[in-house]
Amino acid sequence: MRTTANASSVGSPAVAARSPKHVVLILAREFATRLATPVFVTDAAGNLVFFNEPAEEVLGQTFGEAGEIGAEQWESLFQIEDMEGRPMALERIPGGIALLERRPAHCNLRITALDGRKRSLFVTAFPLLSRGDELQGTVSVFWEEPGQAAPSPD
Repeated sequence: MRTTANASSVGSPAVAARSPKHVVLILAREFATRLATPVFVTDAAGNLVFFNEPAEEVLGQTFGEAGEIGAEQWESLFQIEDMEGRPMALERIPGGIALLERRPAHCNLRITALDGRKRSLFVTAFPLLSRGDELQGTVSVFWEEPGQAAPSPD
């Protein structure tokens, strides 16, 4: 399976700068778009390459507004902490474990989303491996802890 640019994007510097996505990432994105559960997908470098519509509500911004987010930008965009309020390094969050250790992981954590709201989440992440055990990226599935959703702004 190959990805192709549409006619309106041919020659666009933004499109030319993007590297083609592996079929595993394309299928993960397609899978995520069909779920009612919040999901985000990263590539093998840890760049956030997609999050679905249900994730937009939790993360506080649409994917169209945020676009792909480089791995180096994560810390400045999302404050991630454990349930006691201690900052969590990449190596401790489920997505980081899936990326760095190539194994599934799960935990309960808090984030300060892009809209400034704190949310308590359950997060499960797993690596996306292709043939030959080659890492293509990760998928993180998450949901808000019941009763912990932040009130809507008035």
